[in-house]
Amino acid sequence: MAWGKFLTFAAISLGAASPAAADSARIFGLADINFGAIVNAIDQTSSQSVIVCSYKNNPQNLPYSVTATGSGTASAFQLSSGAAILPFDVQWADTAGQAGGTQLQPGTPAAGFANGATGFACPTQGTNASLTVTIRSADIAAAPAGTYSGTLQLLIAPQ
Repeated sequence: MAWGKFLTFAAISLGAASPAAADSARIFGLADINFGAIVNAIDQTSSQSVIVCSYKNNPQNLPYSVTATGSGTASAFQLSSGAAILPFDVQWADTAGQAGGTQLQPGTPAAGFANGATGFACPTQGTNASLTVTIRSADIAAAPAGTYSGTLQLLIAPQ
């Protein structure tokens, strides 16, 4: 096992399904994830609660899908340090405060999440979803020491 790995999840960005749908789904409260220096090969997990609103032309709430793409080859969920790669898992839950949820696959929509927000005043409502990112212990143990970074893009689309 290598010691002193510094892993940074550099950015999380947002997308819209199309310009016509841009105002139909919103997400608030996402923040960068920084795992800091990792010195033991144990699972590293970071979870955060966010606000998701999904609606079309009126304030009725609609279920939504989540599509996640990473910055690795073929949109894989990977952090990189030079040529070295470090995979990670992404999970989504339609309840705030969760450390886990539905396992997302790169570029594949996961549908059927319930929308807890109502009306157009989305950012003023409480958190209603959770994003969890996990780097597995076996992958940490196999990765050479370095500063790792990557990007995760989330697409929220009303159904």
